Amino acid sequence: RFHHTSTSHLCSCSKTVSDEKYQDPFQLGRKDLKNLYEDIKKELLVSTAELKEMCEYYFDGKGKAFRPMIVVLMARACNIHHNNSREVQASQRSVAIIAEMIHTASLVHDDVIDDANSRRGKMTVNQIWGERKAVLAGDFILSAASVALARIGNTTIISVLTQVIEDLVRGEFLQLGSKENENERFAHYLEKTFKKTASLIANSCKAVSILGCPDPKVHEIAYQYGKNVGIAFQLIDDVLDFTSCADHLGKPTAADLKLGLATGPVLFACRQFPEMNAMIMRRFSKPGDVELARKYVLQSDGVQQTTYLAQRYCHEATREISKLRPSPEREALIQLTEMVLTRDK
Repeated sequence: RFHHTSTSHLCSCSKTVSDEKYQDPFQLGRKDLKNLYEDIKKELLVSTAELKEMCEYYFDGKGKAFRPMIVVLMARACNIHHNNSREVQASQRSVAIIAEMIHTASLVHDDVIDDANSRRGKMTVNQIWGERKAVLAGDFILSAASVALARIGNTTIISVLTQVIEDLVRGEFLQLGSKENENERFAHYLEKTFKKTASLIANSCKAVSILGCPDPKVHEIAYQYGKNVGIAFQLIDDVLDFTSCADHLGKPTAADLKLGLATGPVLFACRQFPEMNAMIMRRFSKPGDVELARKYVLQSDGVQQTTYLAQRYCHEATREISKLRPSPEREALIQLTEMVLTRDK
């Protein structure tokens, strides 16, 4: 095997380069994410101790920082593609911070809507402080993200990232509704998945590409990569709701069924077990529905079909990002698609 340790960026195949060059994406992005959570806390300029504690509760540094990681790797991949610059600009790093703040605000609000009692293995904000205060804390984090966004001082970036907030709201409304027609149901589910999960990653990737490179083709590559990885990420999340144990996942399993939601594995299972249709329409509200639906899903090929669909989205993400010139960051983004598929929590 050809062993190569120089930092030449123009290498057409990841297999021909040494392992230290194609590091773990989390190692490669670590430098730019150092003090990420401290910097987020600096954005949350809060006068009251209680609000401060609530706002900082999920920013405990224990998360994987998956979204900021993608954003800084995309920033560097686009910068290298454009002018061989290996540095992340301050404004691009701000996008990573803002993305994590918007994501976390949406978690606080989601937990209120779902009346959730655990998140990442600990009690939710709404369980500790109550629903009203949790709603306000989520609002406050969003307002702090908006201030940070305005500070970037670029109207295009502002419009790209405010689209995320609109999509989050629209996605939540889609989740509250349901479709009677089976064919429409799957499209409805994928649209909801894009708006609630993938839009944030897609538009954050697009924002850093705009800041790093003037070429609209690159902006589209960044957007498509983020969109496809985001949808795949959520599809695997929906699979883990059926296959992972609660301790491992950090939240209760079959949580979506208990909320009345028909995700990918359920919709695929429904094709083999049409009797699930009535359960989907009543949002698994009858006693025994949740257990029975879970049994049908595990007897069907719903989990495999959803995993296969996630693989197709990851393949598309890889195809898009491969259009950029080779760099360790580009390879790390390709590797991240594998990590999305193989994660177990």
